[in-house]
Amino acid sequence: MADRLKDLFDERAVRSIARDLRAAHPGFDERAFARGCLAGLADLGLTGRAAHIADVMHQHLPQPFPRAARVIVTSLGPELPRSDAFGLEPLRYMPHVFYVAKRGLDHFEDAMTAQYELTKRFSAEFSIRSFLTRHPDATARRLRAWAADPNVHVRRLVSEGTRPRLPWAPRLRAFQRDPGPVIDLLELLKDDPERYVQRSVANNINDISKDHPAIAASLCRRWLDDAPPGRRWIVRHALRSLVKKGDRGALEALGFGEEPSVEIAAASLSPRSVKLGGALRFAFEIASTAPRGQELLVDCAVHFVKANGATRPKVFKLRKLALPPAGRAEISGKVSFEEMTTRRHYPGLHRIDVLINGVARPLGQFEVIR
Repeated sequence: MADRLKDLFDERAVRSIARDLRAAHPGFDERAFARGCLAGLADLGLTGRAAHIADVMHQHLPQPFPRAARVIVTSLGPELPRSDAFGLEPLRYMPHVFYVAKRGLDHFEDAMTAQYELTKRFSAEFSIRSFLTRHPDATARRLRAWAADPNVHVRRLVSEGTRPRLPWAPRLRAFQRDPGPVIDLLELLKDDPERYVQRSVANNINDISKDHPAIAASLCRRWLDDAPPGRRWIVRHALRSLVKKGDRGALEALGFGEEPSVEIAAASLSPRSVKLGGALRFAFEIASTAPRGQELLVDCAVHFVKANGATRPKVFKLRKLALPPAGRAEISGKVSFEEMTTRRHYPGLHRIDVLINGVARPLGQFEVIR
């Protein structure tokens, strides 16, 4: 993906940025800027290109930083729509964000103003992290204020920028050690009406769960008290990684904490020898052995063979069941062995388990062949 995305910063993009900066500041040397950006650009990846363009910006924008920040803000195009369906075009502002992160740390107010405007066109989730590290208290105060901002992209920045494990960005080690300051901000967003923000809040809690599973599960259990539909959606999405691991605290928070009283019957795997590029079909029946109804979360875990011959499980969601006493339910599914960018398949002996409220029950083994 990164190899394809890097081509967004090509000569055309560089010259477009140059025109915008020239329009905002007539003294800006558009041609020299473009030459500097294009020198060595082809050898760099996505973030390398953005960082390179940001460094060339520094050579050509007026100084000190407050003057440069005003030019950047003036050069920006229209704000993004309310939804998140805006494609890849906003990535053109990644160099601008990198510039603020690197050059604005000693100019807090001017940098905050620039990030406030940039996040309405792209996202300042990468740059805000530098300020959380250098100016933790002042940045947290600003983010608390932004949590009530009328602009959805500004509110999303509060949760996305504080993710301890944000992809493509350095981890926030302080928040990995103590997620309390992050949780204080997420409390302000737990009932945000926009799914765009809700998804970010859930992803932040999912990050927290990887370092502090008990804290994440306890937070979600508390949030579920008298929760409106949006908050319930956040909780379900936030606990997805813990649920896949069979974490008891997460399962209990979602109402699936009880040990299942069931039997697995009529299990079938077809074919028993699956060719690479083919698919395995499986089916089984769950039969209740409890004298009362049960709430069951049913997933399956496929133990894929890796390149070194070892196996590693990957969990797939199946169904939620309300199974009455003596009730039965038939469940089926399919596992694809087509080549994917996110998972490579290898021949060998695989196995598949059904997970019921996090408890594994074996379904059987099958061979993957070339």
